[in-house]
Amino acid sequence: MIAAQLTARFPNGMSSLAILLHVEQQTGSYAAAGLVLAATSVGQAVAGPLTSRWMGAWGMRRVLTLTLSVCVVAVLGLALLPLTLPGYMILGCVAGLSTPPIQAAVRTIYPKLVTSSQLTPLFSLDASLQEIIWILAPVLITLVSTQIGTVEGLLLVAIILVAGGAWFILSPEVGRVRIPRSRNALGKVVLKPPVMLATVIGFLLIGACAAVEVGVVASFEHGSLTAGLVLAVFSVGSLAGGLAFGHIPIGPWAMARRLAIVTVGLALTMVMLNAYWLGGTLVLAGIGIAPALAVLFAITSASVKFSETAEAFGWAGTGQLIGAAAGSAVAGFLVDVGDWRGAYLAATVFAAVGLIVSIVFVRAFPDLRGRDASPAPDTEPLAVTPS
Repeated sequence: MIAAQLTARFPNGMSSLAILLHVEQQTGSYAAAGLVLAATSVGQAVAGPLTSRWMGAWGMRRVLTLTLSVCVVAVLGLALLPLTLPGYMILGCVAGLSTPPIQAAVRTIYPKLVTSSQLTPLFSLDASLQEIIWILAPVLITLVSTQIGTVEGLLLVAIILVAGGAWFILSPEVGRVRIPRSRNALGKVVLKPPVMLATVIGFLLIGACAAVEVGVVASFEHGSLTAGLVLAVFSVGSLAGGLAFGHIPIGPWAMARRLAIVTVGLALTMVMLNAYWLGGTLVLAGIGIAPALAVLFAITSASVKFSETAEAFGWAGTGQLIGAAAGSAVAGFLVDVGDWRGAYLAATVFAAVGLIVSIVFVRAFPDLRGRDASPAPDTEPLAVTPS
């Protein structure tokens, strides 16, 4: 299941760079490329809670198959059609709206695959191993897009979407796990403090990462593999952090400690434009990212009923995607009006605000030390007939 979902989500690590490089090459503007990325991320953000909730009503396989089909068509359109900026934004939005909700699906399945004591370590392992996507995918898509062509880069995204999505959809666990239909109104689950915190901090953390991505590409230009390698090093730091610290019990201050590491590392990126310096500072920042994501997954799962899990992760994913949109757009604008430092400044500010939020609202974080992180079972009144 881990291998299938990592493969299915592999295009997530490719699509942003593929779109950024393609649109920048076609329009000559990083701001335009940032707007297209923003439109894509906004589409994903709007669809996240809806498609995740639909899985409870229609079944995971039906929803995943429908969204995958539409998404592949939209990516092919971005690659092959002669478009202006509004056209790129519309197709990007369609691709975002139809992004398969694989993350919400697999994190809903996990509690049914392992015992309650294994769930938090599994979330940590998943958060760490997903960095393989961000290590390999940027290098691969940069290599293809710069050495062969940006059209071919987007075509590769479409091919892996089909192959990885089919593998995940056909996995036996996807057919066996049935998500109960939620009895609450759409959006009610996000009002729970831990889910709201996961959504807001996810917005800020992923916004910082998206700004870093734009900054690295702008620092080394699209004709160099250095950008892909530096982004890969960023993810190596996150992978190392997740594997080294993922076993640590999650208390109320866990998020603040992890985001402090991220903020310090990102602040140091602005000192100089040097591949080795950027690589070192991004490794430091990356050490806190996977552990921070593990906290987000665990507090979300532990605070909801099983029928609400997919929608809760959908909202958390929406926060992350809106963050990606904001980070990309702000960083692209700052690069166009200034230089590469603007993108890293944006990343640092996003992370610092996340750190402040995690400190101010520390009492809202559940203490999971020695506690089960599994979602609560769904219960309903039982009718008893008098004898």
